Formats: sequence, C-alpha cells, structure tokens
Amino acid sequence: MHENDLRSPAGSRKRRRRVGRGNSSGRGTYAGKGMKGQKSRSGGGVRASFEGGQLSLVKRLPHKRGFKNLFRVEYEPVNLSSLVDLPSGSEVSPESLREKGIIRSLKKPIVILADGEIEQPLTVRAHRVSRTAREKIEAAGGSIDTLPKPVIHRPR
Repeated sequence: MHENDLRSPAGSRKRRRRVGRGNSSGRGTYAGKGMKGQKSRSGGGVRASFEGGQLSLVKRLPHKRGFKNLFRVEYEPVNLSSLVDLPSGSEVSPESLREKGIIRSLKKPIVILADGEIEQPLTVRAHRVSRTAREKIEAAGGSIDTLPKPVIHRPR
C-alpha cells in the first residue's frame, strides 16, 4: 500500500449544501433559506459579534481605566526593623543592604521607613528617609547621608 492509495471512508466527506442554485438543484422556490427575512436576502445575515441588539460582549468588558504616571518613582522599602541586627557604627548603603539580602536589586532607589525601633548608631546612606525614621536614627546617635535620586530614562 502506498500513500496515493489512501482514500477517505465512504460517506465521511460530505459536500456543503449550495443553496440558491435554481429549481433543478433540488432547493427550488425558497432555495433552502426559508421564507422572507434578513437571512434570506442576498448578502443578508448579521455579523459574528451581533447579539440581537443586546450590548455586545466587547462593550461590556472593562477596558483601559485610569492612566499610568510616567514620572512615578518606585522605591525599594527598607524598615528600621531589618537594620536592628547590624553592628553599632556600621554604614548602611544600597550595596551593603544588597550583600546582606535585605533588598533584592540595586535598580530601584532605597527608602528607609520607620517601622521598628533602633538603638545602635548607624550611618545611613539612602535616596529617601521618612521623617519618623530620620528622628529615630538621629535619636540613636546615627547620621543620615541622602543619595541623589537616580535618573530614570523614559520613552517619549
């Protein structure tokens, strides 16, 4: 047996009904389209997405709400509670935080938040420090050095 000998089983492939081909086609008079109406006319019928006048699914779905602020700066938050285990007098910088596994990457600027208490004096170098965190660090005898904000290039 060869590929050119293969045939579909009898009756498995049925030709589609060609309507509107005259009386001798066996579909005369109304041509298999029923009686009057939109679907019986030449080129008649409704589009695929038509739902009988009901609000279409495309219009019912939510779509593009609000806006995206191009100037938003996403900070990497660091709480004071994660700085408790550091030795007294140590320097807290983005690089040292990355080495200790407190932050994931150096791509985002660092913000120090005031959740937690701190007793040892630390030298904190960050892009932003909250007012309460600044008060707590200075009360413990530490100092704060603010880093410049990173330049973020945005598409025009």
